[in-house]
Amino acid sequence: MEVASEKRSWWAVAFNTAVLKEKRLPWVDYLRGLAIILIVYRHVLIGIQRAHMEVPSYLVQANMIFYSFRMPLFFILSGIFISGSLKKYSIGKLAGIKFENLLYPYFIWTVIQITLQIALNSITNSDRSFIDYSYIFYQPRSLDQFWYLPALFNATMVFILLREKAKLKKWMQLLLGVILYFISPYFQSVSMISDWMAFYFFFALGDAISDLVFRKGSLRIFNHNLTLLLLIPVFLLTQWYYLSHHFDEYIGSPTISSPNYFAHIKDQVSFILIALVGCFSMFILAFRMQEWKILPFLRVVGFHSLYIYVMHVIVTACTRLTLTMIFGIRDPHLLIAVSIFLGITIPIMFYNLLIRNGPLWFLFSYKKKPSQPVRKNIAVPESEVRVVSVRNQA
Repeated sequence: MEVASEKRSWWAVAFNTAVLKEKRLPWVDYLRGLAIILIVYRHVLIGIQRAHMEVPSYLVQANMIFYSFRMPLFFILSGIFISGSLKKYSIGKLAGIKFENLLYPYFIWTVIQITLQIALNSITNSDRSFIDYSYIFYQPRSLDQFWYLPALFNATMVFILLREKAKLKKWMQLLLGVILYFISPYFQSVSMISDWMAFYFFFALGDAISDLVFRKGSLRIFNHNLTLLLLIPVFLLTQWYYLSHHFDEYIGSPTISSPNYFAHIKDQVSFILIALVGCFSMFILAFRMQEWKILPFLRVVGFHSLYIYVMHVIVTACTRLTLTMIFGIRDPHLLIAVSIFLGITIPIMFYNLLIRNGPLWFLFSYKKKPSQPVRKNIAVPESEVRVVSVRNQA
């Protein structure tokens, strides 16, 4: 492997633009980039609403449209690469990697965020207390954005054990995922359990379609402009249905004892179909963006999606407080635009300048890794192209 010591600009180092030259799958980073921007948008909007500022209804509806598929998309994407990871690592090794990439930052950053929210309770809208530390172990849904990390870890480990030890076939995993999806409301009082159950189907689906995604015939369909054009009206129709039927944001609500539970089953069926249409639409859009070679910064954002995910609530809350309390800015459009921009760029810079090869490496890893040199665009064998950086599969 040839290593270059070429000097890079501060900008290139802060945003790690070298990833654009690596032998990666651009559509994966495009997908992650799109999804993480939508997630940041959601939490910025919620922060403004909790601060009792008026937000135009169309901005709220836009958030609801994107909510219907963005988290299922992450689970499907992770499932697509699990077979490749199992070919490369043993169960024990992969479990260790997943712990370091998912649970370790979960524990570190939930403590950081809760501590900051308690310290700044008088000026924030979080209303935290010391009891919130206990939620880390059983109720991550109450900890803002963090629920996804343990949910993905748990879904991954259950899937791996059932596949490798119980020898469940793909169709069995899908069937199990459907069952878990419908019974997850029984366990919503402990979201550490209900969250992975609710999204297990999407993870299993990712593994089930993994071969299809990389098949040449499929790629020709994904890369065709007509596919995207045909999907647009279907996507819009399903999102109109989603908005007009007022789905609960958390698919585990209402509880199983609700007299409307059977009506809720219908909602669950509708939600999963709407989510699948949304996810497939985003896949096709990502493949088209890869073909068009547009918006390369979106790929940089996607590569750093994990770091944006854990840090963006802190950054956007500080941004909102600064703009409203110091500068007196209360226009929701300006607040949203600035908060999203800083909520994405600051975590990327923070990671690359202070964590990746810096003194704060322990915030994302329990063992210090060797400094990462600047690499030239190194050719990767075709058999390895499918195995994307394990950290960024999270």
